[in-house]
Amino acid sequence: MDRYDTLLLEELQVFTSNEPERRLQEIEDRLLKDPQRVKIVGLFGADGSRIAGNIETLPAGIAPNVAANAEVLRFDGGIRTEQKVRLATRPLPSGETLVIGRAIDEITEIAKIVMRILALGLLPAFILTILLGAALSQRLYGRVAELNRKIQRVATGDLRERLPITGGGDTFDQMSASVNGMLDDIESLIREISGVADNIAHDLRTPLTRVRVRLERGRANASTVEELQKVVDQAINGVDQSLAIITALLRIAEIEHSRRLEGFGQVPLGPLVREISDLYEPIAEDKGVALRVESTDEATVRGDRDLLFEAVANLVDNALKFTPKGGHVELALHHRNGQTQIQVKDTGPGIPESEREAVTKRFYRSDKSRGTEGFGLGLSLVAAIVKLHGFQFAIAAGPGCTVEIVCPQVN
Repeated sequence: MDRYDTLLLEELQVFTSNEPERRLQEIEDRLLKDPQRVKIVGLFGADGSRIAGNIETLPAGIAPNVAANAEVLRFDGGIRTEQKVRLATRPLPSGETLVIGRAIDEITEIAKIVMRILALGLLPAFILTILLGAALSQRLYGRVAELNRKIQRVATGDLRERLPITGGGDTFDQMSASVNGMLDDIESLIREISGVADNIAHDLRTPLTRVRVRLERGRANASTVEELQKVVDQAINGVDQSLAIITALLRIAEIEHSRRLEGFGQVPLGPLVREISDLYEPIAEDKGVALRVESTDEATVRGDRDLLFEAVANLVDNALKFTPKGGHVELALHHRNGQTQIQVKDTGPGIPESEREAVTKRFYRSDKSRGTEGFGLGLSLVAAIVKLHGFQFAIAAGPGCTVEIVCPQVN
């Protein structure tokens, strides 16, 4: 009703703002444009006599400029009827009084129509909302139940099970994709652990068997203390080999479980590379291999200096091990495209593309390295250190072998 009253007072303001001679024409036009006989308008003189309009008398008790309910005697075309109206009055400077109003029945009828429309529109919408809610709830319950069944199967040990993805990209799909990725990693780790366990058993069984056989033969055949000492020395070498394997595995496990993160700090790579070069230069000379070093970039990274030293030293050691006499090994530190690269390049037999991913696995040894001393754990250690630091490790194609550790530069 407040909005209706506002419109009524605005209409009253329009009428009073007109010139007196135009005001009568506006009253007549208002009545002509009212075929439904709902508009009320009247102009009364200072003595209360009607000058124009369709009501006979000025309603009594109505405060000026305030909309109020009233009963008036309306006449149209000689027909007089009583009508309940909502009207407002305003005194004019000339002493006259202007009355503007509308039949309340119209407002009531409009309200009834609006309520009927709302009832007819809201009831189906309400029912549809309930049905949609029930359908969505049932669908949601079905997806949750299916996810729960899959998770229960995973919990019982079936790591091949995966959560369903509908392709709609909703929250359930995102959660399922994350869980499936985690299950892929877990399944891969378990397969890797199983393979590592087999490799450990195989690699430890060989030296331990040799130790046992040598000790048995020594006990049965040694006739002098010197012969017995020789057998014992050979047995000790076999035990040392087994201990070296176990130590390397424990070190890789320690690095992979991020137990060294507390030792991280700012590591200048230039001095580290030059120190490794000084360490391996005598070894390269003894083998007849030229060791070249290029370290013009004084880059700094965040990490564990001892681990980074060990990783780069392993790469240089491998390069020297597989490079034949007369060849050369290059150790370089570069800064390219906002990244720092530690590169080790040799002129050895190289690593076939099909084996570049496998060589970072524990105990893997390519056919070309079968006759070379080692356990197949060096690159596994390097890969673990690189992963701990969040760097990248790559084996490039080309003659010989080129390996790179790529890391972001701190300054």
